[in-house]
Amino acid sequence: MSVRKSERLMNLLIMLLVQRHYVPKGRIRELLYPGSSDEAFEKMFERDKDELRALGVPIEIGQMDAYFDDDPGYRIRPDDLSLPDIDLTPDEASVIGLATRVWQHAKLAEATTDAVRKLSALGVPVDPGALDIVEPRLSADEPAFDVFWEAVQERRAVAFDYRTAQATETTTRHLQPWGVTRYAGRWYVVGLDTDRGEERVFRLSRVQGQARPEGPPAAYDVPAGTDVQALARRLAPDPVRLEATLLVRRGAGHTLRRGADHVEQDVVGPDERTRWDRVRLTRARLGLDDDILTHGDSVVVEAPAELREQVVDRLRRALAADGPVTDGPATGGDR
Repeated sequence: MSVRKSERLMNLLIMLLVQRHYVPKGRIRELLYPGSSDEAFEKMFERDKDELRALGVPIEIGQMDAYFDDDPGYRIRPDDLSLPDIDLTPDEASVIGLATRVWQHAKLAEATTDAVRKLSALGVPVDPGALDIVEPRLSADEPAFDVFWEAVQERRAVAFDYRTAQATETTTRHLQPWGVTRYAGRWYVVGLDTDRGEERVFRLSRVQGQARPEGPPAAYDVPAGTDVQALARRLAPDPVRLEATLLVRRGAGHTLRRGADHVEQDVVGPDERTRWDRVRLTRARLGLDDDILTHGDSVVVEAPAELREQVVDRLRRALAADGPVTDGPATGGDR
């Protein structure tokens, strides 16, 4: 799938999700398929709808006017897409997973919000709150993320300098990347190491300097049936797991709840603006603080003490960068 097509699919998903009413086909064409011929638009639009539906996105079709047989309109109901307890298969979750993984990434954030900006400029009422279904908003701060993500879409080889955890020197590696995935709080790229002729996994934060695409696009095929996440779990070091107890605001933290060992409802929380639940879970320690902090003041760490201190320390350092730290409730458990 090309980068342009990925952006168009995300924009179609977002456009149909934030619109309060059915979106007419003409407006979709105007905003997302500009300059296309009638035939090209119909083919691309039908393919894009089919791909989203195949991935579990429920696109609803309805008449723009109940009294006239006009062209149909399209929308996605947030309630149909954001069931908090649903277990999605990897294929069904891939579009939503793509949005969550790159939502705050500097390069793709502009592309994913393009449809919302265009709708707003036309004076169309939109509901940005519908985008809350893609929480938590994971960041991809590794400089190499762009290069590997685009190389995966284009099936293009990449050369990069890499240093393992045990090594003191870097080595140049050559990879045909099959996919980029997040595992145990870190980003990894999985693919064929052409120097060694074996499948390998590399942590993006250990890439030194600038990764470099090499060779033409469409230079290789990803082996049929490849499960990038399964490969990352098999090839990457086993993560250290941690038992954590969190206070989670009612209606928030769906991804934390989904993997919970136990949820105790209606407990005393740090404020009375909403109801709170106590969520106990067992997770990989690496990156758990990132996942907690993405939920803002909707998640508070009760235990263990070292996780609480880690989250509070990161908050204090962030506050110190903006000004003096004052006493009072703080996200992550400083209450």
